[in-house]
Amino acid sequence: MLIQSSGSQASSQGPSDYFTGTVRVDPLFSAQAPARALGVSVTFEPGARTHWHVHPLGQTLIVTAGCGLIQLWGEPARQIRPGDVVWIAPGEKHWHGAAPTTAMTHIAIQEQLDGKTADFAEQVTEAQYLA
Repeated sequence: MLIQSSGSQASSQGPSDYFTGTVRVDPLFSAQAPARALGVSVTFEPGARTHWHVHPLGQTLIVTAGCGLIQLWGEPARQIRPGDVVWIAPGEKHWHGAAPTTAMTHIAIQEQLDGKTADFAEQVTEAQYLA
């Protein structure tokens, strides 16, 4: 058994290679082999968001606070709120983040494939974000 004390892992700022705007990432748990799941809590300030990306084994988001947006490639953006649980299938190109005027926090759970949890692509444009 492994118990990780709350706050035992340092927060970090979401890197600009993967995020637009102010984003804080708080590690929650990481996989102990042979398991490969890991989880983080991510807080997006208003207007902040991920870049377009895919997960090789999919991703589950659990919204815990605020109001956010998520969009799958080729589909309209959808609003997400506390209590919503979102499953993104493996290889599905998407982005997620806060609403324009409201911060949003979610727990993100994904599995590693060959040590990677995601492949990030281009930034979400203002036009895509505001559509």
